[in-house]
Amino acid sequence: MKTYKHLYPQVYDFENLYLAWRKARKGKRGREGAAAFERVQEDELLALQKELQEFTYTPGSYRSFYIHDPKKRLISAAPFRDRVVQHALCRVIEPIWESRFIHDTYANRVGKGTHRALDRAQKYLRRYGYFLQCDLRQFFPSIDHASLRAEFSRRIRDEGVLWLCDRILESGVGVLAEEYEMAWFPGDDLLAANCPRGLPIGNLTSQFWANVYLNEFDHFVKRELKCSAYVRYVDDFVLFDDDPKRLKDWRSAIVEKLAELRLTLHDGRARTFASASGLPFLGFRLYPEHRLVKYRKKAQFRRRLQYRLDEYRRGRLDFPRLEAGIKGWINHVRYADTWGLRRSVLRRAVL
Repeated sequence: MKTYKHLYPQVYDFENLYLAWRKARKGKRGREGAAAFERVQEDELLALQKELQEFTYTPGSYRSFYIHDPKKRLISAAPFRDRVVQHALCRVIEPIWESRFIHDTYANRVGKGTHRALDRAQKYLRRYGYFLQCDLRQFFPSIDHASLRAEFSRRIRDEGVLWLCDRILESGVGVLAEEYEMAWFPGDDLLAANCPRGLPIGNLTSQFWANVYLNEFDHFVKRELKCSAYVRYVDDFVLFDDDPKRLKDWRSAIVEKLAELRLTLHDGRARTFASASGLPFLGFRLYPEHRLVKYRKKAQFRRRLQYRLDEYRRGRLDFPRLEAGIKGWINHVRYADTWGLRRSVLRRAVL
C-alpha cells in the first residue's frame, strides 16, 4: 500500500495558504471574520505560516447554532483563520483519498453532488426491483477519533500532517457531546464512554473526513457483499437488487461491519421496499420514471419565501438577495417534475 511523506511543507507553503484563503473567502467576503482577515490578509497568512512551521498553531473556539433542515442539527462554525488552515490541509491530502473513493459516493466531492446522486439512484430504480435504504444514527457525533486517526496513519507517514490533523480533531472534542447518546459495542468497558469522538458539522475537514471514515465501508459493500448498485450521500445510502432476501442478508452483514466502526443504523428506517413504491432520497421522492419534491420540502420553501417577501416589503431585504434565493430554489427543484410547483411559487412571488 502506497504511503505519503514530506507533505507538511506543502501545507504551510505560502502559495498554498494564499489559495486556501481565496477558497475559504468565496461567498463569505461580506462576513465580519472574512472581512477582518482580508484587511490584513498578508500579515494573517504569514502569521499562520509561522505557527504551522513552528508547531504552535492552536484552533480557536467554535460558534455553534442549530438549524432545522429538516431535522434539528447543531452546526459549529470555526473562526475564519481556522477555515483557511483546513482548506490548506485538504488541498494537500484530499487527492490521496479521492482516487481511492468508490465512484458512487456523492457528498462533498468535485464533480459529484446531490443531483448526480439522484440521477444514479433513479437509474438503479429502473434496473432493479427492490432496494434497501439505510441511514446512520448520530453519524457525525459518533465518529471515533482513534479509528479515524488509524485510517490517516495507514496512508500518511508525515508527522507534521498527522500533528495538524490531531490539533483539528482535538478542537472538536465535546462540541457534539450533547448530541450523542452512548452506543455500546462488544468488548467495550466503562472507559469506552470517555473515548474522544465527534466531528463538528460545519468544518471543511469534517465533510472530507466523513468520506474517509466510511471509505472502508464503501469498499466492503462493493467488494465483499458484491453489491453492484450502491449509492451513498454522507450517512444516507441505498443498495439495489432484484432479490429481497439477498438485501435482507446484506442488512445483517452491514450491521456487523458498521459495529467495527462504532456506528449503528436507524433500525426502523433500514428496510427493503419495491422500487415501484418510490425511494425518498435527498429531499425528493424517486420513482423509476419520474421524481417529485417531498411535501415537507415544498412547505418549507413556501414558508421561507413568505418570510423573505415580508422582509423585502419592509425594506430589510434587497431585491438581488430575494431574487437569488428564488432562483437558487428553482434551479434545485427543476431536476424533478415540478413545472406546476415552480409556476405557483413564481406567481406568489410576483403577487
